[in-house]
Amino acid sequence: MQIQIDQARLTSELQTLATFTDAEPVSDGTSVTRVVFSSDDLRARAWLQELATAEGFEICDDAVGNIFIRWTGTEPHLPAVATGSHTDAIPHAGMYDGTVGVLGGLEAMRALKRSGLRPRRSIELVMFTSEEPTRFGIGCLGSRLISGTLDPFRADAMQDKEEATLAAVRTTAGFSGTLSSVRLPADYYHAWLELHIEQGPLLEREGIPIGIVTSIAAPAGYRFTITGFGGHAGALLMPDRKDALCAAAELILSVEKHALATGAIDTVATVGTCDVHPGAVNSVPSRVVLQLDIRDTDPVRRESVMQSIRQDCEQLRQHRKAAITEELVNADVPAQSSPHIIQLLETVCTEQSIQYKKMVSRAYHDSLFMARIAPIAMIFIPCRNGVSHRPDEYAAPADTTLGVHLLASVLAKLALE
Repeated sequence: MQIQIDQARLTSELQTLATFTDAEPVSDGTSVTRVVFSSDDLRARAWLQELATAEGFEICDDAVGNIFIRWTGTEPHLPAVATGSHTDAIPHAGMYDGTVGVLGGLEAMRALKRSGLRPRRSIELVMFTSEEPTRFGIGCLGSRLISGTLDPFRADAMQDKEEATLAAVRTTAGFSGTLSSVRLPADYYHAWLELHIEQGPLLEREGIPIGIVTSIAAPAGYRFTITGFGGHAGALLMPDRKDALCAAAELILSVEKHALATGAIDTVATVGTCDVHPGAVNSVPSRVVLQLDIRDTDPVRRESVMQSIRQDCEQLRQHRKAAITEELVNADVPAQSSPHIIQLLETVCTEQSIQYKKMVSRAYHDSLFMARIAPIAMIFIPCRNGVSHRPDEYAAPADTTLGVHLLASVLAKLALE
């Protein structure tokens, strides 16, 4: 069996997918904005299904818009082997995040079909809905529902910035039915393997073309509301102030301090949004809302950081005379890759003289939730300067081709088990 990846076609398709965007052109790369259920997202979905139809693959979708593209095996009753990722993109992102896993997965299936393989198990490509939290405030929406880790009634009630519910938006987009129907049983997939750009600098820095992901760090999200006492910037005297933004600034520094204090490279914490009320240059801030993203491969260590932050919050309440409330948005558990799939990846890399590095994924992916229902692993390829979620995000064609070749090789082995 000779697996030949069509590098020119894969590169062309990545470039075509990047044209489905609401972002203005930029000079330093390809700017992509493709928010879930936007017109560009729907156009991209239709185009992907056209590609799959041309290959004779079976296509279906579910109530939240996850797309399933299946190459039926000789024993279709067996649990399938699956791969995939997402095509939605945050505002002003790049053209490789998620898309390499979707179009690369499609090309892997096409290459295996061209090779003459007759898979025992069906091979399925999944394009997940809303891996990015851009519209509804929570990431990996589709895979959370597939794995049963998000309550379907809570999901349908989620709102975007225009206060449109997921239920209304998905129905308008053509995806009806109850979200409870999205969940898949634990034995639905024999294995899951996702191809993705690293979104970090290690592979490029060390000159290694392939990363084999051994575990995925889990995020927790918190919303802090700090309430003080506002007023006119000129008339409210300094001794009388309860500046909510000053308290928020100390809280942000507390987050940084305690994340660094673990001494673990896998502990990361970010305050990514700061909503200041009333938001005028001549008004003392009376209320600030912060959103915290904290991640670790060790949930106990992650929680210890939060406990330290909470202790600082108590001191801030006393020192700043401000009210501080904490709201848990989500708290997920880390995922461990399947030793069997890792062994297959290592075996293929050795057979094909591919240098690889075992590594942790500090960004989370749909694979984090697929691990709840199937053995999983991930393949990383380098991205230039470790950059992602920016227009200058870039993966070299040779690297994407190698990643797809490795993906196809391991999918073939899994499909014959």
